[in-house]
Amino acid sequence: MIVSTPGRICLFGEHQDYLGLPVIAAAISKRIQMKGQFRADKTVRFSLPDVDAVEEFELNFPLTYTKERDYFKSVCNVLHRKGHSLEKGLEIEVRGNIPINSGTSSSSAMIVSWVKFLCEMYQIPATQKEIGEITYEAEVLEFTEPGGMMDQYSTAVGNVIFLESRPKIAIETYARDLGTFVLGDSLEAKDTLKILAHVKFGMLSGLGKIQRVNADFDLEKASLEDCLAYQSILTASEWILLQANISDRDILLEAKEMFEGKSDWSDVKLGDLLNRHQVNLREHKKISTAKIDRMIQASLDAGALGAKINGSGGGGCMFAYAPAHPEKVVEAIEKEGGKAYIIRVDEGTKVEKESLFY
Repeated sequence: MIVSTPGRICLFGEHQDYLGLPVIAAAISKRIQMKGQFRADKTVRFSLPDVDAVEEFELNFPLTYTKERDYFKSVCNVLHRKGHSLEKGLEIEVRGNIPINSGTSSSSAMIVSWVKFLCEMYQIPATQKEIGEITYEAEVLEFTEPGGMMDQYSTAVGNVIFLESRPKIAIETYARDLGTFVLGDSLEAKDTLKILAHVKFGMLSGLGKIQRVNADFDLEKASLEDCLAYQSILTASEWILLQANISDRDILLEAKEMFEGKSDWSDVKLGDLLNRHQVNLREHKKISTAKIDRMIQASLDAGALGAKINGSGGGGCMFAYAPAHPEKVVEAIEKEGGKAYIIRVDEGTKVEKESLFY
């Protein structure tokens, strides 16, 4: 059995999903592949040549976690609790070309692949959305982590998705052909915890102050004018974050209208919305870096219509929307010291007829 799953970029909505606000994300044509077969015993053995690692365990339930984020085991535990019998061992090889630890969801793509692989091998019926749900349960809920749902659902479902989590999880898929993007890896290690300390907990602190004054305050519906009444009780940093989140929310809704055909489609407007989003991420949420800023500017100077940092920030990747002459944007990014890849929006997790990386 061979399955593969894409990485993802976040078009709109960085640092919004944990506030209960929607995101728009796109699966990309960089993928993780999982290839394997049953063994005669109860051992599950993973070979991960890209990171020069091997992992194995026995299928004796409930599986005991022996390391932080023990996701291969947690998927098995989740499926076992749902009543599925996993009794045969497996010999598996994992390869991929998604940049690792760079904000493009290589980890979630691998675990989505594992869920898809098990569902195919054990003939467990599951839609792409259900595979995203199982992965979210195994990655986030199983370890009571604070993550959102974007990575699991966007890589499982594929294409461009609008994802909202309130009042319940809802996904809309957009199949529009956007042409080419260029993914630029800064090769800088991400400092996610430092970013979250400022952006997430700073915003939640400000929301807490507002909701103690007005329990009915709703970030999804409030206008900037509504928020002026609370400026005096917020710190300067909290006020800036509140304004940036409302602005990013409204930028996303403008993009949603275009994707849904409620306003005229324009590649130039999509690029402009990405650029406006980046201003908030750089100037107000302060999640960009000097090198990524240079890569973004170089992309725009080379003809990209828009560009922004991707994911939680503090390093990792940016991307540029370059439906024309993407090779010039690749060259510009690499002159600034990044590693660049031409990508397109891609399908979600799927069975492959043959290996992608041999």
